[in-house]
Amino acid sequence: MFSGLKNAVVDFVCREDGPTAVEYAVMLALIIVVCLAAITTLGQNANTTFTTAGTKIGSASS
Repeated sequence: MFSGLKNAVVDFVCREDGPTAVEYAVMLALIIVVCLAAITTLGQNANTTFTTAGTKIGSASS
């Protein structure tokens, strides 16, 4: 029983698929972090722009 488990673990460690999957997961996580930061920044800038425009339009109509 333990020899089969040991062989499975050794086979998993020796295969090249495991590290490749980990590398892809790390790259995906970094891409997601960059996208979230960009979307947050763009959202804040858009909010500021629309707030400024709304304030100016509101004060011009009064």
